[in-house]
Amino acid sequence: MKSQIITRANLITTTRILLTPLFLYFLFGGRDYFEIFALIIFIIASVTDAYDGYVARKYREESRLGKFLDPLADKILMSAAFISFVVMGLVPLWMVILVILRDFMVTGIRILMSAKDKTMVTRKSAKAKTGAQIGVVCFILVYIITQRWKIFLGISDYVKFLEEYPVIYLLMLLVTLFTVWTGIEYIIVNRKTIKQYLKTS
Repeated sequence: MKSQIITRANLITTTRILLTPLFLYFLFGGRDYFEIFALIIFIIASVTDAYDGYVARKYREESRLGKFLDPLADKILMSAAFISFVVMGLVPLWMVILVILRDFMVTGIRILMSAKDKTMVTRKSAKAKTGAQIGVVCFILVYIITQRWKIFLGISDYVKFLEEYPVIYLLMLLVTLFTVWTGIEYIIVNRKTIKQYLKTS
């Protein structure tokens, strides 16, 4: 059992979870360069999302704990970022609620099915969704950074454009709609497996 718990892949996944409060600390720290550190930490945490899966497959370290922790770590990181943006008044609450509900619903279904050794089909759109979410979070973090450094960086005109037009709102709307669609698609594709699980429960 020890080898199923303490693995390189699980350690990487755990690191992503531990980086989340550190990301929040720097995002709300309010000191010079803290927003930049928050962006760097988020990027590092996002990279571990792909790396832990690669390590698990390469060294044959796939385990039930890893299958549980990996999607949970993703949702913790992304939810923390989106909720932070709501607190900052950058994105609407209803969008974040839809994104979080979709992500935790799919994760919950996946965990339940895994407990019954049922394999769920994952579409490429799910990876595209994750990439879109990471992209919009990084974009918003860069925008936050420019609020403090726009004059120094000489990009005041570009920042003014983002402030005059609802660019962040539109990007977040697209990501929200895409996220919800991938959740619906996930249920449709796996509906037979889900029905079998409900019948045997």
